[in-house]
Amino acid sequence: MADQSSNYSASSPREGMVTYFYLLLYIALSSGQIFFNKWVLSSKEINFPYPLGLTLLHMIFSSVLCFVLTKVLKILKIEEGMTLEIYTTSVIPIGAMFAMTLWLGNTAYLYISVAFAQMLKAVMPVAVFILGVAAGLEVMSMRMLMIMSVISFGVLVASYGEININWIGVVYQMGGVVGEALRLIFMEIFVRKKGLKLNPISMMYYVSPCSALCLLIPWIFLEKSKMDAQGTWSFQPLVLTLNSLCTFALNLSVFLVIQHTSALTIRVAGVVKDWVVVLLSAILFADTKLTLINIFGYAIAIGGVAAYNNFKLKKEVTRATSSDNNPNSSPIPTASSTKTSGQ
Repeated sequence: MADQSSNYSASSPREGMVTYFYLLLYIALSSGQIFFNKWVLSSKEINFPYPLGLTLLHMIFSSVLCFVLTKVLKILKIEEGMTLEIYTTSVIPIGAMFAMTLWLGNTAYLYISVAFAQMLKAVMPVAVFILGVAAGLEVMSMRMLMIMSVISFGVLVASYGEININWIGVVYQMGGVVGEALRLIFMEIFVRKKGLKLNPISMMYYVSPCSALCLLIPWIFLEKSKMDAQGTWSFQPLVLTLNSLCTFALNLSVFLVIQHTSALTIRVAGVVKDWVVVLLSAILFADTKLTLINIFGYAIAIGGVAAYNNFKLKKEVTRATSSDNNPNSSPIPTASSTKTSGQ
């Protein structure tokens, strides 16, 4: 009995250290990937202002690496159950919205600062909830209306405090928010109707090739001719390879965090990451100038996001309890558990 207790006491701190390591790794990779993308797209040294091309490269890299790790080396295992009907009716729409989110979000970095883009992303729960109500997946209530109002008000205050606001960048960023909200709605419909739940690695394996194809078509028409004319095919392969590798490592860290922590911990880590991005970007990038109104508005919005996460978490606990009583029911994905990008 003493041996068992000593083993338990020895393993618990070790498990705690591993959990903290994965959380710090997720926060570092997630915020670092955002900074890396901004630097690649806006740096005169790299000279690669092509968000479509960069995002397409990420998806091709993820597709190839996922195939090698799961089918060739067999280090990682993808979840089975995918059919052609599920892929065409569910995965393709999710892949298209994922491509739209990354494309528009990366394009926004050409016009607005990283910090301001992050502040605008705080409105994500509002977009998800409104689309969820329209799709019949959410029910409007006074409490949710108050939460959505707080988030919207905070984002408006943060926008009012922005010194160098560029409305083109705002439109691109909000388009990315709508794309991500639609992706999450499709994910919920996907799980609820098809009864199939995929972890982030499996999702990358199935979605990345589809997203790459969705990005390839607009890239041919919008950016390929510019790259040909400016001779930027002689880009720095090492930098772009490292950038793509960081994107894949971020997705892998999401998988590890989900395995070792709870939904609440992931949400808290996400909020910490948001603040890290906002504050560090003011130090790293010359186009980022934070004001007290910026910080005040963003703090209000984050407070609303925290209330929204708490509300959704309680809802998920209720669903999990009912799922235990009814084995035929399927869990619903959330923004925390399905987000697979540095966006």
